[in-house]
Amino acid sequence: MSQSVRRTFVLATVPVALVALLGAAAPPSAGSPGAGDPYFPLAGNGGYHVGHYDLTLRYDPDSRRLEGKAVLYARATQRLSRFDLDLSGLKVTGLTVDRKKAGFSRDGQELVVTPRTTLHEGQWFRVAVTYSGNPAPVTDPDGSLDGWIPTDDGAFVAGEPQGAMTWFPANNHPKDKASYDFTITVPEGRTAVANGVLRGQSTHHGQTTFRWRQSEPMAAYLATATVGKFKVERYTTRDGIQVYNAVDPREAGAAAPVLKKLPSVLEWESKLFGPYPFRAAGSIVDRAPNVGYALETQTRPVYDAAPDLSTLVHESAHQWFGDSVTLTSWKDIWLNEGFATYTEWLYAEQHGGDSAQKTFDDLYALPASDGLWEFPPGDPGSGANIFGTPVYARGAMALHQLRKAVGDRTFFRILRAWATEHRAGHGTTAQFVRLAERESGKDLDGLFQKWVYGQGKPTTP
Repeated sequence: MSQSVRRTFVLATVPVALVALLGAAAPPSAGSPGAGDPYFPLAGNGGYHVGHYDLTLRYDPDSRRLEGKAVLYARATQRLSRFDLDLSGLKVTGLTVDRKKAGFSRDGQELVVTPRTTLHEGQWFRVAVTYSGNPAPVTDPDGSLDGWIPTDDGAFVAGEPQGAMTWFPANNHPKDKASYDFTITVPEGRTAVANGVLRGQSTHHGQTTFRWRQSEPMAAYLATATVGKFKVERYTTRDGIQVYNAVDPREAGAAAPVLKKLPSVLEWESKLFGPYPFRAAGSIVDRAPNVGYALETQTRPVYDAAPDLSTLVHESAHQWFGDSVTLTSWKDIWLNEGFATYTEWLYAEQHGGDSAQKTFDDLYALPASDGLWEFPPGDPGSGANIFGTPVYARGAMALHQLRKAVGDRTFFRILRAWATEHRAGHGTTAQFVRLAERESGKDLDGLFQKWVYGQGKPTTP
């Protein structure tokens, strides 16, 4: 975010106080400690919206010590006597609100902030938090790690669904999207890779500082600050997208033929879903054997090892479905994973592989006892299931059934309209159903009830 916009945040606090005097103001209250998500009730916070994060980090891979300063520019959505930020583990050494010392306390993952004066509804305010410590990942309900995950040469940083709070204070729910600036200092010889466009790097006294900017809105779980010894490749596509690939040298040989296809994959997906939604793209290929997954970190997916082509297609599709169009509840995660999985099917179908129908048929042939039918993709039941097979594969099957019901021309128009109309925003399953019915002119409630919300294996394909 530009300096001129930051000045706007400061000036915006002046007229808001006048506005508050004109009407009957609600009594001040505390912002809620969560955003109301049924699967992660403490994720995110109530009472304010963050517009921009300015994160300054220094990381030493040898000691695994992180020092940070986070400056958040936020707007109160109610009168606030106090509010929460999500921050796990790290020690807070200073905190100000609008450059005045504020009270704070810790309650688990909640950093509870009490400003000196009440914040008025609609008021923009600045929160600065200094902190330090040895960040550790969180263990998710399914047993996987996410957040700041140390590696032998740095850190693999992937925040879905909870991990952002392990390395910066945040309103850590997908409903709250913001722009970001990152200034990350690491020992010379290491590379620090974040989201968006590289604004510059410089080395002094054995330390290298990287400056990144993510201008388009981003959910906190999609932020990264991965550190390691990387081979870096930079170029600009013919569509003007700035590509930055950072690859662990130990993975470079296996990764090279796949990463070479990134421009053509993005071009192919752009033809299906509409223009690529960001200014930057690329990949972070790390060696992180304890992770076990890749993640669609915005503009620059992070891979725990050299990816295969299907994984690259999947994570690239998320730039439209998940990153640009972001879910509003983790219950709706099939809108991310089902769509990215079906993109894999489409890519194979159009590039000499199995048809989407064959892939569907092979899955439908699995017995009713198979895990594919364990729960419906639109209602996984808990945070432990959001990365389960039904969300991915049965979610893709639901899209294939929609395609058959409305025909190819209308189906691809639906996908493009979804990505275009909700670009840089959010979406829900209910909104997708309404859009599909609008574009097709058909009543599709039965189809979605059967394939997205129905229990068990549907009796007919």
